[in-house]
Parts: sequence; structure tokens; C-alpha cells
Amino acid sequence: MSRSKEEIVKEIKEIIEEIRYYVSMDGGDLDFIDFDLETGVVSIKLGGACVGCHLVDLTYNEGVKEILTNEIKEVTDIKIL
Repeated sequence: MSRSKEEIVKEIKEIIEEIRYYVSMDGGDLDFIDFDLETGVVSIKLGGACVGCHLVDLTYNEGVKEILTNEIKEVTDIKIL
């Protein structure tokens, strides 16, 4: 049975809130913007020290993306705004 977009978004937001704690320890922040059910892409906006940081690709592609794609089967990728 397929889950609704609302159910998936709720789970994404819960995970992002958990991740936000660790990102904030380094002065950064991230916010959920959108989830495209057709493509499986989660859009995230960066904030704080994450903006312009040279490690942002590593943090988000190997951290946030890995967590979201492993935890939520409907998520295929993340898009950084």
C-alpha cells in the first residue's frame, strides 16, 4: 500500500528535526522546503554557517541524503536550495 505525501512529509520533517540538532552544533541550519512525490526529491534550504561552507556537499550528500534515503523508501535524492 502506498503512503500519502502527507505521511512521507511528516516522517521527513521528523528526521530533519533530529539532524538539525547536530548541524546546529556547528552553527548551521537546514529547513524542509518540499517533497516531490513523483521524483522522490526532498528540497532543503541551508542556513547559518552552512551557507558558503566548503564541507556542505559532504555534509548534505553523504549525511542528510544518506539518512533520508535509507530511512524513507520514497526518498530518492535531496536538492539543496
